[in-house]
Amino acid sequence: MQALTNALTQNRLHHAYLFTGTRGVGKTTIARIFAKSLNCESGITATPCGVCGACTEIDSGRFVDLIELDAASNTQVDNMRELLESALYAPTSGRFKVYIIDEVHMLSKSAFNAMLKTLEEPPSHVKFILATTDPQKIPVTVLSRCLQFNLKQLPPALILTHLQYVLGQENIPFENGALNLVARAAQGSMRDALSLLDQAIAYSSGKVDEALVRTMLGAIDQGYLFDLLQTLRAGDGAGLLRIADDMAIRSLAFEAALQDLATLLHRIALAQTIPQAIPEDEPERVRLLELAQQFTPEEIQLNYQIVIHGRNEIDLAPDEYAGFTMTLLRMLAFAPQGAAASAGQAVPKPAPAIAPQPAPATARHMAAEPAPVTQPAPVRTAASGADLDWNTLLSQLNLQGMARELAKNSVLASFSEGRVVLNLAPQHKHLQTNKIAQDKLQAALSEYFVKPIRLAVELGAAKDVATPAAVEQHEKQTRQQQAEEAIKHDAFVREAQAHLGAQVIEGSIRPV
Repeated sequence: MQALTNALTQNRLHHAYLFTGTRGVGKTTIARIFAKSLNCESGITATPCGVCGACTEIDSGRFVDLIELDAASNTQVDNMRELLESALYAPTSGRFKVYIIDEVHMLSKSAFNAMLKTLEEPPSHVKFILATTDPQKIPVTVLSRCLQFNLKQLPPALILTHLQYVLGQENIPFENGALNLVARAAQGSMRDALSLLDQAIAYSSGKVDEALVRTMLGAIDQGYLFDLLQTLRAGDGAGLLRIADDMAIRSLAFEAALQDLATLLHRIALAQTIPQAIPEDEPERVRLLELAQQFTPEEIQLNYQIVIHGRNEIDLAPDEYAGFTMTLLRMLAFAPQGAAASAGQAVPKPAPAIAPQPAPATARHMAAEPAPVTQPAPVRTAASGADLDWNTLLSQLNLQGMARELAKNSVLASFSEGRVVLNLAPQHKHLQTNKIAQDKLQAALSEYFVKPIRLAVELGAAKDVATPAAVEQHEKQTRQQQAEEAIKHDAFVREAQAHLGAQVIEGSIRPV
């Protein structure tokens, strides 16, 4: 806006402008206002009068020197040639001939080539205003001859203010909570917001009611989300599933629930850091501030990251319910120990450990029930000085190559105040000097915890604590041993050996 204002005020006009941005952010509206600024009878100005002949005719769509073309319906070169031929003639009544071409990216290649010649040598009385939602499809030869302005999505607060103004002018009663829902659902598009508002007025029989608008939009009742966080704070896994079941009975969309839960966590983070960012008239202000006190900032950031990942992965889940509940259980699993007690609740006792069952194994044929196997000594994986299991965390990080090797052959020594210290097994000391691997691991940790993480790698594995690589090798050896024992005691194999002289080929047995 400032650049266009300065251009008009200083009379430093370009021959072609390109407005880009998502639908409904005002590209065509600004183009028409710009056309009024160029042709207003009071002169070239950033503040057209709006009452002169040129301004009123542009508003009503009757100004002969304003030519609007929908490129989506006129893609061919013949349409463009006809338009450009008319550009050679002087304006009929205005100061400039203004050509507004909407969705310009839809033009054919030959139509762009025809336009290019006029853009290279434009008549002084012609101004082109191009609008598009997809500038990537416009040839660079055209882009380079235009001044480009990217119109950003409108913030919900601005949309809300305009909706309040519109309803005030129309004398239609409304609830602010309903307008908040419409403003968020519009996703930055004022046109979409006004369309939804029209629908809401009809749906609410002339009154914009929050409960009815929530139903219309299929929005999630915020009470469910607050209850979920309160239940998470209490460490009540069964309670989380009860709430999810209730949401399923009411046919609520779980993907939308995760989106709204992420929004709620963002608002709680704001309440923790900048309490004044939550308006005094916010209906949910009290509950927001309560949750801001009950969770630490680190917990909110971690849960936000888990919810975002859960929403991204919900299409990969067996169904939306499974994806949603798995996200809730992941939030519960990563909750710091003692969190429920700090909230005045009893800490749930951990479930008793269950000994792992031998995996079935086969070699050409299904094995019979294996004989008891002597298990190797158990391997400890808990990290000293942390609430954090390095094995579990490693499974959540997207690591490849040497960065993954570095993580797998280390144990977590400490994690506090944004600093992670790893003890690297001495036999892999070459990884300590691999800066690229360390940088990638540090970046993955920072992305996971949604805050900068400083990584330090020291030689010397902690005593009695196995690295993830050692645990993986231990499990692999155990499965192999179980498979070999299962084949050794399989009745069919033993019968084949006894009566047919069969032999088990050494090294051919693989666990299933």
